[in-house]
Amino acid sequence: MKTDFRRTKIIFTVGPATESEEMLEKLIRSGVDVARLNMAHASHEWTRMIIRRIRQVSAKVGRDIAILMDIKGPEIRTGDVSAPIELKAGEIFDFTVKPGSDRENAEEVRSVDVNYRDLINDIRIGDTVLVDNGLIRLEVLEKHDAHIRCRVLIPGELKSRRHINLPGVKVNLPSLTAKDRADATVGLEEGLDFIALSFVRMADDITLLREFLAEKKSKTRIIAKVEDQSGITHLEDIVRASDGLMIARGDLGIECPFEELPIIQRRAVRSCLANGRPVIVATHMLESMITQPMPTRAEITDVSNAVYELADCVMLSGETTIGQYPLECVQILDKIARRIELEADTGDREVAVFTGDRMKMLHSAVVLANQMTDSKILTFTRHGFMAHGLAALRPTHSPILAFTPFEQLFRQLRLLRAVEPFLMPFSSEPDATIENAIAVLKQAGRAMPGDKLIIATDILSQDRLVDSVQLRTVR
Repeated sequence: MKTDFRRTKIIFTVGPATESEEMLEKLIRSGVDVARLNMAHASHEWTRMIIRRIRQVSAKVGRDIAILMDIKGPEIRTGDVSAPIELKAGEIFDFTVKPGSDRENAEEVRSVDVNYRDLINDIRIGDTVLVDNGLIRLEVLEKHDAHIRCRVLIPGELKSRRHINLPGVKVNLPSLTAKDRADATVGLEEGLDFIALSFVRMADDITLLREFLAEKKSKTRIIAKVEDQSGITHLEDIVRASDGLMIARGDLGIECPFEELPIIQRRAVRSCLANGRPVIVATHMLESMITQPMPTRAEITDVSNAVYELADCVMLSGETTIGQYPLECVQILDKIARRIELEADTGDREVAVFTGDRMKMLHSAVVLANQMTDSKILTFTRHGFMAHGLAALRPTHSPILAFTPFEQLFRQLRLLRAVEPFLMPFSSEPDATIENAIAVLKQAGRAMPGDKLIIATDILSQDRLVDSVQLRTVR
């Protein structure tokens, strides 16, 4: 059972498995909406090349997708080791913050360097240190001037440059690093659509990136990645300060008790719905398909839950960077989303708060659309407000056909649930713009004679523009 339009959007991460022109074309034709670039593993040369390639392939296919740059953000990693260190349960082990300094009992206690020198000031005795995505767990026993002494609780093999998580520890690293600024500059020069800021801890982190974008005179939109307990504590402020939220369940599942993760996800989605911000559910959606051709039953249910919760997007990471079945992953997400959308109902869900006259006007358009189950919503936007407002209200049945004259905004609208964007210049006469849009829809097969269109737009009345809701039948 396949509908003509999928409401939930699909983000895929570009990597060795998907960077070829051939595979990008297959993915774009299969319906991906956003390409993600993970700057933790990308050079500037590759970044410029892949952005240009995505644009070229999109033009060839005739379907422009958005590009999201996921900048690395602040992170703590172990240094290089000459050979993997096999840590044993109960072993005493040191994290060195001043390489080359003398350590107490150095001949008996093995160690590894850490790239964050002020860790000694942030961490406390009794804190937990998680290494390599939580596979190795240690407890802090002592703090010295040059090293932190720990006991191994969960053993494992420690390799070079492993990521360190510190649950409950407020780390005083800058939210926007020099590397982030350099990476973002390259992306902005190539016409980036979104920047995802990693490890957002409070709204001020978003403000810092927004000031950087203002300096660059960029309209690129900011996606806040919530990945630790501090981000969850300040969730509401972060949602309001950002242009969208990514629930990054990888680090969240390490930083927070695992049984809390579904609760955090639901709370974050509801916060975004209430504040009218798009929300992305990310990480481990189809993790088993990195090596297997079919998802597990649990993964199918996980994806379904994100669709039932009315998330704007679901995202693939390792599945499409190094996975053996990237195209199949996208096809499976598409199939699950379409089927669940036939069942999902927004009637009892918390959606955007109706503050302001314009949101109330858009709410009336959605109420009308929900009562006319065979209708479509048509809107026009220069800044994105109309499309964002309608998407936030989560129409039950009607797709949102959003027209804009601006290319970057056209691509950015791809992120929004149920929004199908169209690029078209606007006429100086609002009614002419509506008629032109209907002609485009008829040509694209998205409107047929007899179709009901609920139009949310502004009209010219006595030499001024007035917001309006109209009902028209396609002739």
